[in-house]
Amino acid sequence: MSASLPSLGYGLGLRSEYYQQILEQSPAVDWFEVISENYLVQGGKALYYLDAIAERYPLVMHGVSLSIGGPHPVDMDYLKHIKQLAERIQPAWISDHLCWSRGSAHQLHDLLPLPYTEESLYHVAARVRQVQDVLQRPLVLENVSSYVRSKADEFTEWEFLNALAHLSGCQLLLDVNNVYVSARNHGFDAWTFIRNLPPDSIRQLHLAGHMDYGDYVVDTHDHPVCDPVWALYQQTLEHLGPVSTLLERDDHFPPFEELLTELQKARELGAAALARRSLCA
Repeated sequence: MSASLPSLGYGLGLRSEYYQQILEQSPAVDWFEVISENYLVQGGKALYYLDAIAERYPLVMHGVSLSIGGPHPVDMDYLKHIKQLAERIQPAWISDHLCWSRGSAHQLHDLLPLPYTEESLYHVAARVRQVQDVLQRPLVLENVSSYVRSKADEFTEWEFLNALAHLSGCQLLLDVNNVYVSARNHGFDAWTFIRNLPPDSIRQLHLAGHMDYGDYVVDTHDHPVCDPVWALYQQTLEHLGPVSTLLERDDHFPPFEELLTELQKARELGAAALARRSLCA
């Protein structure tokens, strides 16, 4: 793993359901990831809590609206607000998704996969460089879960991610659950995906739950992490070494103590994986 960005340890997604408990309890969480779009306004309760939490914990910004692979021009007004928020809270890095999510005039409110073609690769790489020039920092991009494939694909997803990191200088947010979901849906091997990514480009890992319907799997972020994803996570750390790890929950929010218990499980499984890595070094 490259040392160009800090390794933060084990974090949680910052959600409004837990604001009060975080400030009252100061839980043993190393860092929080904030959904950028929730704080792109001036004033209000959300920013009040964000400022208070930023005084106690490192933060990372994670966006859902950049549409880095979209056909329309990058939204410069949106980027201006992202940069202003970054100046306010000083995140360790800024991430979004390798996807398209915007039509001609409207947000589609979904993270749609790209065709993995040479044309798409150069299109996205140019847009990444444009965004990085505005933000004056590396952009970190997450692999999304997918349920359909483009017949036009010329690369596998991991080949596309490799080439994009090389061409644009972007970093990668490896969502282990998304790899598992897409592997189940498309019939490829999840470990083949992960072991073929460039280790020095991986800045962060995501862990989350999903819904398994047997014939297909849906990334829902509303359940605990399942055993196969935990196993894949450990295999990933044995391969990469320590990487900042984020536990996500976006619906069916459990009591905060349950989420902290799941984060502790990530710590323990991560420590065991890293110990095995040290023994094999």
